[in-house]
Amino acid sequence: MGPPLDPPDRLRSGVVAVVKEPAIDREKVCPLLLRVFPRLGAHHQLEDFARRGDEPKDEVQIYTWMDATLRELCDLVKEVQPAARRPMARLSFAFVYPDRRGKNVMRQVGLVHSTRLGEDDSKSLKQLNFQTGDFLSVAIY
Repeated sequence: MGPPLDPPDRLRSGVVAVVKEPAIDREKVCPLLLRVFPRLGAHHQLEDFARRGDEPKDEVQIYTWMDATLRELCDLVKEVQPAARRPMARLSFAFVYPDRRGKNVMRQVGLVHSTRLGEDDSKSLKQLNFQTGDFLSVAIY
């Protein structure tokens, strides 16, 4: 077993905490801006996010809270992407963020089916260690 992870690595390790977080009062807590990049058939390439201000043009901006679940985000994407409404559609979610060297990395965080419930539906942004400023790439299959 290697040395213990320091806090930044632990935050990005992909391990989902099982601790029940207190509910966020959405009437009192200011929402965050989530920059979502949906794409049919695959996630965007990391190179698409290399230059700030030159991100993919199909961006959807969503104001939400850290307790938002992947199911909630799926439903919001379905409002703007007709392909995501198909009965057999699957939405793959991944965070895009800079690593310690400033190079973007993509981390898969969940898969949600358009019309049926699954194990990733109830995972929240907070549980998945989302940090304000991360991008959300959504591949629609």
